[in-house]
Amino acid sequence: MAWFSDAYHFEKSQLTVAHVTDCHLFKDQSGEYFGVNTAEYFARCLAAIAEHQVDCVVFGGDLTQDHSRDSYQLFAKLIADSPLLCPVFWLPGNHDELQEYHAIAGPHILSHKRITFQGGQLLLANSKGATPAGWVKQAHLEELSKGVDDTPSVVFCHHNPLPINGYLDKHLLENGPQLLNALVNTHHCIALFHGHVHHDYKYAFRGLNIYATPASSIQFTKQTTQWQQEDLGPAFRLITLNFDDTHSVQLTTDVVWLNG
Repeated sequence: MAWFSDAYHFEKSQLTVAHVTDCHLFKDQSGEYFGVNTAEYFARCLAAIAEHQVDCVVFGGDLTQDHSRDSYQLFAKLIADSPLLCPVFWLPGNHDELQEYHAIAGPHILSHKRITFQGGQLLLANSKGATPAGWVKQAHLEELSKGVDDTPSVVFCHHNPLPINGYLDKHLLENGPQLLNALVNTHHCIALFHGHVHHDYKYAFRGLNIYATPASSIQFTKQTTQWQQEDLGPAFRLITLNFDDTHSVQLTTDVVWLNG
């Protein structure tokens, strides 16, 4: 399992995770995406996440907007300058390049794609395709199924695996149902979290809960197939996983909005 072979372990039965995504940084720290200073909004998220004393951060992709190497360096700088003390893990979005992520690896930015704790695990999948739409390769689907095996698992990817009746449906995960069926068929996947759609959603597939996390940058208006943006303030999601006395993992999650 090449993608998931390098695991990071927490020696605890309760894990608190922040999911932050779609920061769309530029090489210039003053760069704006639809009128929003994305570096400023991402820094606000990092500061707020630090206040919640999370165990780790999962960054959900679309780090860059201008595809520059400097935007990745800015990502690393914003994390280094923040009060965060926990590790930050990442997965690629449609805007991103794997080699640029690997170039900024360090004490706080880690490349592990399997994060384990007592009783469960997080799996960070690669949904980056050849186009802005997503695609999970067959070999990766098989890796995911084997990775879940009989371990209670929470899976993260970038693209939405099902339509959300929004503009980004034109760039959804094209083989999303295949991914979801593979996860449900393991009987041990608890939930799937994704970014990409720039707003919060909750829906389900064959009993599997699917959660979209808003962007740390701009949001895209819900329930419209037109390209519309809303500056609702930066946002991230908190996820708590608890391995309880019944030997099952309980999940709770909430979106944190930093309005104004």
